[in-house]
Amino acid sequence: MTENTQQSNHSAPELPTQYTPADVEGPLYERWVERGYFEADEKSDKPPYTIVIPPPNVTGSLHLGHAFEHTLIDALTRRKRMQGYETLWQPGMDHAGIATQNVVERELAKEGASRHDLGREAFVERVWQWKSESGGQISGQMRRLGDGVAWSRERFTMDEGLSKSVQTIFKRLHDDELIYRAERIINWCPRCLTAISDIEVEYQDDEGELVSIRYGEGDASIVVATTRAETMLGDTAVAVHPEDERYAHLVGTEIELPLTGRRIPVVADEHVDPEFGTGAVKVTPAHDPNDFEIGRRHDLPNLAVLDERGVITAHGPFQGLDRFEARSAIVGALRAEGRIVSEKRPYTHSVGHCSRCKTTIEPRLSMQWWVKVGPLAKAAGDAVREGKVKIHPKEMESRYFGWVDNLHDWCISRQLWWGHRIPVWYGPNGEVVCVGPDDEAPTGEGWTQDTDVLDTWFSSGLWPFSTLGWPEQTPSVEKFYPNSVLVTGYDILFFWVARMMMFGLYAMDGTPPFHTIALHGMVRDQFGKKMSKSFGNAVNPLDWMDSYGSDAVRFTLARGANPGVDVPIGEDWVQGSRNFANKIWNATRFALMNGATVEGELPPAEQLSATDRWILSRLNSVVAEVDAYYDDYQFAKLSDTLFHFAWDEVFDWYVELSKTTFMAGGPAADASRRVLGEVLDVTLRLLHPIVPFVTETLWTTLTGGESVVIADWPKAVLVAGADAPGGFRDEAAEREIETVQQVVTEVRRFRSDQGLQPGQKVPAQLELSGTALAAHEAAMRSLLRLQPAGEGFSATASLPVAGARVALDLSGTIDVEAERKRLTKDLGAAEKEKAQATAKLGNEAFLAKAPEKVVDKIRGRLEAAEADIVRITAQLAALPQA
Repeated sequence: MTENTQQSNHSAPELPTQYTPADVEGPLYERWVERGYFEADEKSDKPPYTIVIPPPNVTGSLHLGHAFEHTLIDALTRRKRMQGYETLWQPGMDHAGIATQNVVERELAKEGASRHDLGREAFVERVWQWKSESGGQISGQMRRLGDGVAWSRERFTMDEGLSKSVQTIFKRLHDDELIYRAERIINWCPRCLTAISDIEVEYQDDEGELVSIRYGEGDASIVVATTRAETMLGDTAVAVHPEDERYAHLVGTEIELPLTGRRIPVVADEHVDPEFGTGAVKVTPAHDPNDFEIGRRHDLPNLAVLDERGVITAHGPFQGLDRFEARSAIVGALRAEGRIVSEKRPYTHSVGHCSRCKTTIEPRLSMQWWVKVGPLAKAAGDAVREGKVKIHPKEMESRYFGWVDNLHDWCISRQLWWGHRIPVWYGPNGEVVCVGPDDEAPTGEGWTQDTDVLDTWFSSGLWPFSTLGWPEQTPSVEKFYPNSVLVTGYDILFFWVARMMMFGLYAMDGTPPFHTIALHGMVRDQFGKKMSKSFGNAVNPLDWMDSYGSDAVRFTLARGANPGVDVPIGEDWVQGSRNFANKIWNATRFALMNGATVEGELPPAEQLSATDRWILSRLNSVVAEVDAYYDDYQFAKLSDTLFHFAWDEVFDWYVELSKTTFMAGGPAADASRRVLGEVLDVTLRLLHPIVPFVTETLWTTLTGGESVVIADWPKAVLVAGADAPGGFRDEAAEREIETVQQVVTEVRRFRSDQGLQPGQKVPAQLELSGTALAAHEAAMRSLLRLQPAGEGFSATASLPVAGARVALDLSGTIDVEAERKRLTKDLGAAEKEKAQATAKLGNEAFLAKAPEKVVDKIRGRLEAAEADIVRITAQLAALPQA
């Protein structure tokens, strides 16, 4: 019994005959919140344990990925709370700049208006109104799942405190010359009308065209190839490799750029690969990042020919055309002039798309704000290399280093109205002033604030400490920073984790934001395919919660959670987890009806049966295994361990083996009732972090305790007279019950092979002398439906198992001749299968040509056929002779 267990003297507490999650989950969760179980006290003397929620977008709703991640975090924090830690699971939401602005702009469009009609200030007010009325739907869905977050501490990346954090760190970085403004090539989304970072670009293979175009005339001509013919209007050079003799005579000269009437230079640059294509490339510095660098090296002009919406701005016949319309028109015009050397369609190549709206990204020259990431990224890499931060699983370290060691400067400005506006003012005479949160902004004629806002990831990069009240040195910062662990998907290792590492180390004087980064995989469908609405395989977890209960969804997700590995999931698996919850319910109900109790101390070892000692010994092994798996973030293994222990060992073996003891009554039955109560108490507490709702109902009914949420986490069970450092262990009892299980399993298999119904009773003699099985005869007979051998008993089958012998009289229970015919037919089929597989495996020509998978499959068929032959032959031999 735990300190929070105070069972009253009521006998046989009652549970409903069926577990109905919908009747239990909502009221239980509200009770937990009302009682403040999930709140965290920064004044507590308990050791801290902190995890921040990866902040979901304010526009979002709960998907399976959220449910998966939240299940793992909730399991960790519930366990630590039970272990006596001052546990903070920090909740909150991200303002999701692009996504939220898009949502509100679509609402305005339905009203026939745009944000420009409202103006900036009124539009931002409209977004706040939308957030108040419609945003944050996911918070209610988190409650459905059972998330044990500290709701009183919920934060939003645009609230006043976090905005102060953003302005503070921008000012510090700016003053330290780690933030600067410069004109560079950026990734531009013509749909969202904003710059986006490299990691927000999704690359996919698209079908396009590869067109080879002749620039110049005669010997003074060069052929270049492009997939973006429209950008040729902005070409300001052709580049070749300095050592390419084919073009040596042209370097330093000018050639005609078709369709434009302009002449452009031929330059020599080592960036060009002479082995690729013709060895010559067109240079468009304003519309390609590599060309921009060539342009800088050769002092080429930057000629922009596309506007923010991807429309041609160059004067001439193509002005006003969309980029894709212009592409076809320009190729047509070049074809008419005889400039096209070759055309390849379709040409599959990798194309960047906006991760928000899927629009094709346009590289664009633009004045933007940047973070100089060099020193920040080095610190983030060193923190892992020096062991200050551990990445789990360790093999993910290489991906992390591959990113932070090669990080380019980060474009942090976005051309939006919703977000943290860049705190920089420009004066009438070219002044530039960066304003901190405690500074007065410049006023007077001619002063204007920068119109851009910061990248959403800039504010979420501060999440581990901004949510605690930084830049103030609050009691929460002192208590809960650094965070204990970050649980997140490997897919945002670069989006979010690296940014938090850089900012945490910078802002908090070299203290990393967390001790451990525990990475998990992505949820996929049962076939391993990515879930997507377009694929038709996306699942709303709320639908599964409605059908099977939140515990079933949580257990399914946890049972598939191997570190850093994707998680396939199907509805039938959730059904299986629902069955597990029902099994826990029904078994606990049976135990309570039979007097299971947690009152009083466990009886001393000498008063316990071998069955009692076995289950207590196994229980201590499981406690140790589950602790080890939690410490290693092995959620799948700990869930599987608990599943098999609870279902197989406790419910299917211990409860069944104890039934005859309960029926017999007496001191042995009283001891077993106390043991069963202890086992259920500990098992329910072990299961609670994963399946909180059903375990809360059962545990409080069993123990009379206030709540399993605040119960003590299980430690090794001690038994008087058998003290051991790791708790009670009895290897002899474990071996004894393993022998019982072996006998029962073998006889059950034989019964099944003979076609007997599970409940069909059969006369039997059990010869158990010389074994430890005699004390278990009544239990084995009950489990195996074996009657005592009466008059006229004639053994028709004898099974030697584990040193014992079980003699059965099957006469009158089966049609022997019909069974013999059936088995003979099955034996013939098995022998034929063996002959065919043997022949194929003996064919050298077949083995030389067949794929290894095919050969392995045939070997498997041969092994299965040989096993069938042995089994069926034994069954035939066991049949009574005519």
